Amino acid sequence: MMIPSIDIQGGRAVQLRQGRTRILDGGDPIEVAERFSRVGEIAVIDLDAAMGSGENRAIIEAMLKRFPCRVGGGIRDHETAIGWLDAGATRIILGTAAEPDLLERLPRDRVIAAVDAWGDEVVVEGWRTGTGETVADRIARLRPYVSGFLATFVENEGTGAGLDLERARSLAELLPDHDLIVAGGTRCESEIASLDRLSIDVQVGRGIYDGSLGLGRTVAAMLKTDRPDGLYPTIVCDRSGTALGLVYSSDRSIDRTIETGRAFYESRRRGLWEKGASSGAVQSVLRIDLDCDRDALRYTVEQEKNGFCHLDRWTCWDDGSGVEKLERRLRRIAGPESARVDGSYTRRLLSDPTMIRRKILEEATEFVAEDADVVHEAADLLYFTITSLIQRGVSWIEVVDELDRRALRSTRRGGEVKTVDQVRETAG
Repeated sequence: MMIPSIDIQGGRAVQLRQGRTRILDGGDPIEVAERFSRVGEIAVIDLDAAMGSGENRAIIEAMLKRFPCRVGGGIRDHETAIGWLDAGATRIILGTAAEPDLLERLPRDRVIAAVDAWGDEVVVEGWRTGTGETVADRIARLRPYVSGFLATFVENEGTGAGLDLERARSLAELLPDHDLIVAGGTRCESEIASLDRLSIDVQVGRGIYDGSLGLGRTVAAMLKTDRPDGLYPTIVCDRSGTALGLVYSSDRSIDRTIETGRAFYESRRRGLWEKGASSGAVQSVLRIDLDCDRDALRYTVEQEKNGFCHLDRWTCWDDGSGVEKLERRLRRIAGPESARVDGSYTRRLLSDPTMIRRKILEEATEFVAEDADVVHEAADLLYFTITSLIQRGVSWIEVVDELDRRALRSTRRGGEVKTVDQVRETAG
């Protein structure tokens, strides 16, 4: 796969040539991440921290709340490493400090070691200091402690001169059981596709910013199809992972989707079409994923109106189920179009925050009672919780996202029980 890279210096997304000269200012890192995240996980590198000239922590923390990111740059001690894992980084990238005494104290599956090399010599401290160690020796020494390696060919970085494909293949032979990500000078989409077929990921920066590499074109280059019409089956899912329907994509529809953030597909009869252009059931595309065989796609979308199906249902099979269906129903009740419904208990709750709060406390007490009908009481508690979220302008998926971020924490909370007075103070 391609891993889009955002290097941050002075609060800006930048690109440096060979780690020294700024050649490009890409603007606001969060705006850049909005587009890059459509093709998957992002690598975020704090150049100021790497060079010991400051940090961009607040910006990166804001990115972690919205996008899946691996983080690198200036991670030189255990506290900083754990701090980024607890903040929600999917993985961390260690360079200068990637030594066994630190790595063995970190979760192996969440750590990538940077093997930044000028020629065959590993360089550290923002690529300014040679170590005298070869790439192969460093890999052999650190292999037991990490899940993958990021190999940057520094002499090519930011030049667009082309990836050293043979060098990448040689490194992959040293790492049959580890992830390998390479970077430095990527010139065209076919280079990324060639390495993807060898299960080597490519981290890319400059080419995406200057347009020489297209996000959509790269995704298309990695795909294959045996269909006579050249199309790719595409499963469309909402943020909960529920399949909304099956459509087809083409190289041009993928490119258009990633460029605009709106869902475009390819009809077998009428060509390129935008979802919701006539019906209003538009889709904002959050992410495009390739399946393991690279012959099908999954679009994760924000679906508007009543759903994906032309029969005015959430999916092409039914109207969905579970908590997400409950939330949609309650939101419709809360909407202005349902104001004519007299006597709605949900609307009464929504107009009275104090009543919701009291009902949640009541239902929580009943749920934990020793003789509780646990399923019944849990359903009651969930109903009032969802209603309260709607009243406060929060979606259920935001709660799910928070739980996912907590699962990434390396530091576990003690879970101490609050006193009654503390609970009352918190509840107001």
